[in-house]
Amino acid sequence: MKKLLLSGFIALSALSAKAQQIAPYTATELMERASSPDTCYIINFWATWCLPCVAELHEFNTLEKKFKGKPVKVLLVSLDFKEDYASGKLEGFVKRKRLASQVVWLAETDPNIFIPQIDNSWQGSIPATVMIYSGRNQRRFIEGPITAGKLKHIAEGWMK
Repeated sequence: MKKLLLSGFIALSALSAKAQQIAPYTATELMERASSPDTCYIINFWATWCLPCVAELHEFNTLEKKFKGKPVKVLLVSLDFKEDYASGKLEGFVKRKRLASQVVWLAETDPNIFIPQIDNSWQGSIPATVMIYSGRNQRRFIEGPITAGKLKHIAEGWMK
């Protein structure tokens, strides 16, 4: 019985060690990170309470696999409420959905300030995705659902 309990504890420890930590970011920090000239950033804005957002999350897992080893970074930016972030609800959701891409939480409260920092054309609806490849002076903003195929096509065109 002790061996069984010990095995279970070790297995749970290994699983929890792989769970990603969800860091809080400001819009400024996020845009600074995406300014790296040697990487194409695909940044998706979503929330656990947004059904279209949740429905397209598998598209970003697909992208993560397609661009493995290439200068492309997929970043999922949660717009969940502060209490959902603080309570661990967001972290639990990410773990259950087995999201392969890095997830961060946007620690901003005033959309009138942070939305223009992301993109001036953003009306505020989610899901929304911004693609930035500073080294090639490329930028594209897409408001609404998107497919991995379309994002892959855009990113591959930029990398030629």
